[in-house]
Amino acid sequence: MADHIPAPARDYLAGLQPLWHLVRKRLEGNGLSATGVVVVDLDYQGAEDLSGLLGRTVPHGRTRVRLAELDAALRASAIAHGLVTVVAELTGGPLVDRKAASKAREVTKLDLWAFWERAVAESGLDAAPWIPVWRDGLRRTGLLSRAGDEAETVIRQAMAVLRTLTPTVPLASRTPGAVADAIPVESAFELAELAGAVCGDAHALDDGQVTAAVVLRAIAAATGMPLPATAAARRDLWSAVGVSPDAVSGTLLTWAVRPPGDDPWSVMMRARADLGLVTHVTAQEWRAGANRPWVVRGQEVFACENPQVLQAAARAGTSMPLLCTSGNPATVALHALDRLIADGATVRYHGDFDVAGIHIAKRLFDRGVRPWRYAGGDYLDAVVSARLPLIGAVPDTPWSPGLAEAMREHRVAVHEEQVLALLLDDLNP
Repeated sequence: MADHIPAPARDYLAGLQPLWHLVRKRLEGNGLSATGVVVVDLDYQGAEDLSGLLGRTVPHGRTRVRLAELDAALRASAIAHGLVTVVAELTGGPLVDRKAASKAREVTKLDLWAFWERAVAESGLDAAPWIPVWRDGLRRTGLLSRAGDEAETVIRQAMAVLRTLTPTVPLASRTPGAVADAIPVESAFELAELAGAVCGDAHALDDGQVTAAVVLRAIAAATGMPLPATAAARRDLWSAVGVSPDAVSGTLLTWAVRPPGDDPWSVMMRARADLGLVTHVTAQEWRAGANRPWVVRGQEVFACENPQVLQAAARAGTSMPLLCTSGNPATVALHALDRLIADGATVRYHGDFDVAGIHIAKRLFDRGVRPWRYAGGDYLDAVVSARLPLIGAVPDTPWSPGLAEAMREHRVAVHEEQVLALLLDDLNP
């Protein structure tokens, strides 16, 4: 059995050996779930050691200890592992799910949750504060149990996917809310490619697959986003952590884009613009038009976050080219913006004045996109009539330091629709 506990911590915890044996018995009797209490007799040293671990005063003598509190304290400590892993290591071996053992039809699943706990411990995610939420959701729904003989494969695949996402999303952070503050992130993977490379099966993360459901539950727990109930919500959840679901559903909306070339794609784009039609450019279409200029050098192109802005521009018949990322930019949107800048266009971006909007804008500005009515003064002009509360910590806004300061002071969000009239004026000079 792997040693997960550092030697100094092991020596510290050894003084609480009676507690660990009681906890082991409790865990094995309630399905390896860190719930309920144990009652233990502690001498003065034992009470002092437990007080140090829990961060509160524990009296000596007969003491009730809540397993959930003990589990949280271990994950948050230098040990950085959960209660099941720690107890198994301190008491001689993996725990057995006695509840499962009581049912003959579940004999093959005796060690399922012990296996899950070991997989989490080996992943480096064990101390993340969202892990218990994920675990409890999986238990409550019986998702892994329904996987039958494939449960261990599902767990391995799910942990491999989460480890692969960790360099771009801080899933291993021990700071509550760290993942929520970091998303949405720039697209780094396409779903089928990620599944093929990590799971050995390009369809392992498709809708309806158990591995996909397990990973999405983890992402929802980590980000604080709702569990997705629709295909669109599942695509949004994947996109939030930098995974593009496919080559056709992630799009860039365009209005009045007139590429100057004579090739069929450029002619088609100009014809649609002349007809007053909005065009959805997918990753597949991007590959078809990737080597063609979208605009003439020096042209000004505008970009927005919300489709309502582009819809209003189309309704008003504005003349300036406008792109819409529809929230967190899909891969095709990032490719197009990069190409426009490389071809000498000036791209100006406006988004929502909220935490997610600031994160998106910062990433785009780092790529060379310029602000469009997206500075401190613009926010102050709009916030006067706004009422929507601002949720979350506002990151710094280096392109306009006064913007972050003003948002932190007023704690009000302003969506693009509220300043629509100003944006439309810019689009129809």
